[in-house]
Amino acid sequence: MKTITNLLLAFVIFCSASTMLMAQQTEKELKKDVASRAIRSARKEAKKYARDGYYVAPGAPLLDKQLERAWMKQLETNDKNESKYITATGNSVGESQTAAKLQAMETAKLEMAGQISTQIAALIENSIANQQLNNEEAASVTKTVAASKNLIAQELGQVIPMVEMYKKIGKNVEANVRLAYNLATAFDVAKKVIRKSLEEETKVAHEKLEKLMNF
Repeated sequence: MKTITNLLLAFVIFCSASTMLMAQQTEKELKKDVASRAIRSARKEAKKYARDGYYVAPGAPLLDKQLERAWMKQLETNDKNESKYITATGNSVGESQTAAKLQAMETAKLEMAGQISTQIAALIENSIANQQLNNEEAASVTKTVAASKNLIAQELGQVIPMVEMYKKIGKNVEANVRLAYNLATAFDVAKKVIRKSLEEETKVAHEKLEKLMNF
């Protein structure tokens, strides 16, 4: 009996080890595939930008390496196979490289905030029908959410700069940047911003807001 028990235990351990090894191999293969796709896309994109006259700042990583990092972020997923990062681009022309970069960064953050607010607006629209809001309440909620993009952009905080390149436009400089931000964190930030705006700018009861933002 003891021998059978030991054999069963050994079999269970063997199966568990095999399963873990297969999972590790699969994860490793996925990462390798993502890296391969990112490198191919980055090299192709870098050649196009170089032909168009773009260059990187002195001391910055080569453009293909910056783009490779950006593609890696765009392709990275969480344990639910959902995108882990939200990305956005910004473009601006200024009298100096610094001025153009700052404006491009702000443009990218606004684009990022717009993507987030659009996703949350869709979730809230679905929730409105289930929470029995009257027409006035529903209209005020929709209006407040639609106006939240700038507030979300201000609260995003530290973004991840992935690509930073420049191009001469006469006497001016064009800056082209690409940013990333953890999608789950961005979603939490946006929900807090929108919830606060709804509490301050609408007359919707607290209980209804609780249910409305429960997603």
